[in-house]
Amino acid sequence: MPSSDPYHLSKPPDSHVDESDSDLEIDLEELDPQAADPKNHQQSSGQHHGRDSSEQRPPPPTSIALRNLRMGSLRRGAKRNGYGELGRSRDGNDEDADALLRHDRHSVGSATHDEDAGLLSEHGGGGRTRTSSGRRRRSFASDGLRNISMKLPGFMSGDQSNHNEEQEQEEDDPSSSRLVAVGSSQSTRFPPNIISNAKYTAWSFLPVTLYNEFSFFFNMYFLLVALSQAIPALRIGYLSTYVAPLAFVLFITLAKEAYDDIERRRRDNEANSEEYTVLQFEDPGASLGINQPRRKMKSSHTRKGSKRLGIEQENDRLSDIQEEEEQTEGRGIRKLPASYLSEISKKSRDLKVGDVLKLTKGHRVPADVIILKCLAHDSAANKEAEEEEIPAREEMLLLDHVDDDNVGEGSSKNAKSTRENDNNGAEGSSSGETFIRTDQLDGETDWKLRLASPLSQNLSTEELVRLRVTAGKPDKRVNEFVGTLELLPSRQDVMSGAAYNPREGDDVKAAPLSIDNTAWANTVIASNATALAVIVYTGPQTRSALSTSPSRSKTGLLEYEINSLTKILCFLTLFLSIVLVALEGFSTAKGNIWYVKIMRFLVLFSTIVPISLRVNLDLGKSVYSWFIQRDPGIPGAVVRTSTIPEDLGRIEYLLSDKTGTLTQNEMEMKKIHVGTVSYANEAMDEVATYVKQGFNLSSSASSASLALATPSSTYSAANVGATRTRREIGSRVRDVVLALALCHNVTPTSEEDENGQTVNSYQASSPDEIAIVKWTESVGLRLAHRDRKNIVLESAETGRPVVKVRILDIFPFTSEGKRMGIIVQFYEKLQPGNPSLGSSEIWFYQKGADTVMSSIVAANDWLDEETANMAREGLRTLVVGRKRLSLKEYQEFSAKHHEASLAISGREANMQAVVSQYLEHNLELLGVTGVEDKLQKDVKPSLELLRNAGIKIWMLTGDKVETARCVAVSSKLVARGQYIHTIAKLRRKDGAQDNLDLLRSKTDSCLLIDGESLAMYLTHFRREFISVAVLLPTVVACRCSPTQKAEVAKLIKEYTKKRVCCIGDGGNDVSMIQAADVGVGIVGKEGRQASLAADFSIEQFHHLTKLLVWHGRNSYKRSAKLAQFVIHRGLIIAVCQTMYSIALKFEPEGLYKDWLMVGYATVYTAFPVLSLVLDKDVDEDLANLYPELYKELTSGSSLSYRTFFVWVFVSIYQGCLIQGLSQVLTGIDGPRMLAVSYTVLVLNELLMVAIEITTWHWVMVVSIVGTFLMYIVSIPFLGDYFDLKFVLTLGFLWRVAAIAAISLIPTYAAKVIRRTMKPPSYRKVQGI
Repeated sequence: MPSSDPYHLSKPPDSHVDESDSDLEIDLEELDPQAADPKNHQQSSGQHHGRDSSEQRPPPPTSIALRNLRMGSLRRGAKRNGYGELGRSRDGNDEDADALLRHDRHSVGSATHDEDAGLLSEHGGGGRTRTSSGRRRRSFASDGLRNISMKLPGFMSGDQSNHNEEQEQEEDDPSSSRLVAVGSSQSTRFPPNIISNAKYTAWSFLPVTLYNEFSFFFNMYFLLVALSQAIPALRIGYLSTYVAPLAFVLFITLAKEAYDDIERRRRDNEANSEEYTVLQFEDPGASLGINQPRRKMKSSHTRKGSKRLGIEQENDRLSDIQEEEEQTEGRGIRKLPASYLSEISKKSRDLKVGDVLKLTKGHRVPADVIILKCLAHDSAANKEAEEEEIPAREEMLLLDHVDDDNVGEGSSKNAKSTRENDNNGAEGSSSGETFIRTDQLDGETDWKLRLASPLSQNLSTEELVRLRVTAGKPDKRVNEFVGTLELLPSRQDVMSGAAYNPREGDDVKAAPLSIDNTAWANTVIASNATALAVIVYTGPQTRSALSTSPSRSKTGLLEYEINSLTKILCFLTLFLSIVLVALEGFSTAKGNIWYVKIMRFLVLFSTIVPISLRVNLDLGKSVYSWFIQRDPGIPGAVVRTSTIPEDLGRIEYLLSDKTGTLTQNEMEMKKIHVGTVSYANEAMDEVATYVKQGFNLSSSASSASLALATPSSTYSAANVGATRTRREIGSRVRDVVLALALCHNVTPTSEEDENGQTVNSYQASSPDEIAIVKWTESVGLRLAHRDRKNIVLESAETGRPVVKVRILDIFPFTSEGKRMGIIVQFYEKLQPGNPSLGSSEIWFYQKGADTVMSSIVAANDWLDEETANMAREGLRTLVVGRKRLSLKEYQEFSAKHHEASLAISGREANMQAVVSQYLEHNLELLGVTGVEDKLQKDVKPSLELLRNAGIKIWMLTGDKVETARCVAVSSKLVARGQYIHTIAKLRRKDGAQDNLDLLRSKTDSCLLIDGESLAMYLTHFRREFISVAVLLPTVVACRCSPTQKAEVAKLIKEYTKKRVCCIGDGGNDVSMIQAADVGVGIVGKEGRQASLAADFSIEQFHHLTKLLVWHGRNSYKRSAKLAQFVIHRGLIIAVCQTMYSIALKFEPEGLYKDWLMVGYATVYTAFPVLSLVLDKDVDEDLANLYPELYKELTSGSSLSYRTFFVWVFVSIYQGCLIQGLSQVLTGIDGPRMLAVSYTVLVLNELLMVAIEITTWHWVMVVSIVGTFLMYIVSIPFLGDYFDLKFVLTLGFLWRVAAIAAISLIPTYAAKVIRRTMKPPSYRKVQGI
């Protein structure tokens, strides 16, 4: 086992030729018992030959010790064969190893080979042979009498590992369990460790996007129209007139989708390129050349330098003695480690199942792993511990020399046990524990304790390749895992990929694995330690990936509404075509077939369904996305799905995560109440003064340096001149601070910051406890040391220890008990060892939730009131109490508790009953603490603004019920005085129905429900639950799994048909974000998974208000106006065509052909119409001041059937007037009529855009004026269509002006009258 450093780079032997430690090489000199002289050995312990012929030797003993026979050769060859180096490293003290070159175990007589392995020296083939774990090494004499069968050397039998790597791997079956060889290549191919939020692959992009496009009715309509032009009888004008616009629309849409997906892949690539340190295990004797850059692992001895020289010499001597003892037990000579170590750096995407990761504090876990070893960092304490071990080693060596000639079994065992104890205690001063943060996985704020299996923790790092993990099939349950860890004799056995059949003498060990040994992907290492972990699940098979629904293409509500309107327009087109043919009569004469004429009319009227609508809307979406990403008020905002910005203006339900979204997951002690007085904010300085007085022990006494404070002596140093009331308050404050400093599960740690300075920090499963311990440090009482037996508190000012206690019992916090307790015995002075039980005070301290502690503490008149006051402020309250125990009471309790702990059935209940009977009654109430979970910036005003905007807010979290309640209150999600109805641990259906009935009668209350109850409702009362829940202003669901979050989002969408927005920051929120109509991700501290999977990414929760209330509102109103205007533009030209066909006696002849048709929809009207995306009815300040303006949009009034038919009526009116008057004033047919009609049509559209603009922008002015001038300039080039001479006359001008005035003035007048009689809301707030 390692002594100080967890691992180092093992070095291969210097030579394979000169080795002489085999039983085949025995000097005659070794047979001389005088060679075993202890004095002589001491003199030559570090040298190659240590015999001095001139030295007088003692008389020989009656027998020759076996170790002298064997170890003589080892000592002589120490420098040649490298054992001295191995002895100094001590990394492979007593582990079994693989051969330098592996041999084929399946060859004939392999069993005999294994048994006779001791006979083969390193001369044969240059490689060491492998012996199984725990097998007795045979002497030369016994081995020589056996049949010797030679084994082929490694270079002839081939390297097994290379063969395994080259052979084709089997495909992984995700429905079966898996065998994972630690640190080696796998016999099964597993999926790569890749994060992917992309919606398409290279193969699926075109089929999926084209399917999505043509699933919209108007795209399919235009495809049919374009295909119809391939039929000569239906062709009108150029084929390109119909095909080119459709192709352009599809190109724009596909290009935008491709860009969005490429951006997702680029960001995924950033996450997949994160570097991780992986341990490389090389076979002994294998080539050390590795293509990838690697870093040798430093030995602790190298780091410690010359100061460690003496220790190294002792280690070297100790290694020799340990080898002797192993020989005495018949375990054989020390062998090479199973592998040599090096570190390489791998990208996250290159990690594979079986890789051993080296993870340190703050590292995000890239895949699902099993923790093998937890290693504490070097510290001063570790060095002191090492130095303390030296005398013990010296004593052991001395004893060994004295008893050299009569070594017995007993002394051997004692030496072995001492050595094992040394090793077990020296594993980097670590007990195999680490903490992880899982808030990115399940939303819980508490840190989770994770343990390395003792089987792997107590194994040297080089020997980890002998481990094999058996794990179950991939599963999305994050709180369950069952597996097995096996230690096999060799690496080849591990890599065989099959169930291992132990041979005789093999020592195969196995240990169970549970959830406590795991760290899932997207969790974060929280402890200041190094964890070595093996990957068992990668990529799509990780828990977080399985809990995440696949990415889907999202389509905005506006798209569906426009799709419905185009169906009406298409029906109108068909109706018009049939009417016009019917008015002429259904003729079947040759060249005048009625159904052909209907088809031609359908083609002519195809402009009613404007294909340019998609182009304009898509360009508008791009503009909105550009505005969002460049808004200085939302720094860091990213639009990942640019197809749904309008939906930001239609949100009615907001589902929010808690941890990291509404809160910072940073706890802070805000208030403490001690019965008669409450302290908060600046008043904490007074608490510090009381603590300083209470623990300022007198320095005049001779034993001042050893004196410690106890609860009874604490008050002696108080200010004698103070009033009695102040003294009482001071004693209360000191008591509660002492209780808080002792009653917890916090461990102090130290680490180096970037500047190399030592920084003290704390680690615990609960951030609440860390906040309280940090607070006690801030008021003067610091937690200096904590282990399983003792707690030491020191003065934060002087650094002098003031309190030391012995931990007698701990009762940890449970979700059922909601309290934790500790029994401690106080030291009265600093002294080595533990005080006897009767020599000093024994106290029981307990803290817990007010709901359980109120019945435990003594009667009082202030607890309920103060806890209610703190709860109203959103603080997490803890009630603190204590009780002094006599020796008799404690002994009686301890005996009963121990007896209850041995019960087979009902153990937990019996133990709790004993605690309740002896401890949990009439506790002295010390005080109440209030801890605040810090909210994100501006969360309270943001939630209030969103509520005023008509958005119902649900909080879905994986955290505890109490935590969720406190955050709901502190964030003002729940209004002051609002009734909170809690449903928790619901298991019966009748109770579920009763709760729903109660909520129906109280629709102004808040519902607080846990995951277990929610699962019952979603399973048995799905419809009834959601019908009640959507009526409530606020719903808080806690203990939710990622799948439940997504299910709630889908349920709201299905039942209400409203737009749902989900916002979160962790990997556990991805499913919910992808299930929502609009997913918003916050860039979290530890991960960007939610941000990568979201449609919109922001950095702070309060940015959401601007995203919805400003950008969402503008996007929706602008797109609604743009869509209706494009429909108007297409409908008016269809009306003109209808009027022209009627004048031609219902002949399907085109009015505007070729360039006139294309130019009208592009050059002459496109830019002014598109400039409407810059329009805004109110400025940003008014939008935030009156969020009710947003509430109006949820009804969809900006684009409804009513507004649509108003625009249809306007289009019919203007089209009839423009074409009718043009025909009346200039004649039915001819270039003059065409010139007047087309010019008025273009001018009408430009002026209509100007009428519709609410707030002018310089781009609008330029586009309108510029387009009109462009049309004027292009008229000379339209000689094929217009009578250019007529265009230059005054008759042309007055006709154009008259027709335009008659078309526009009534329209504008109606708009002004309506705005005056019934002004819209934005007009009202502008007038305030």
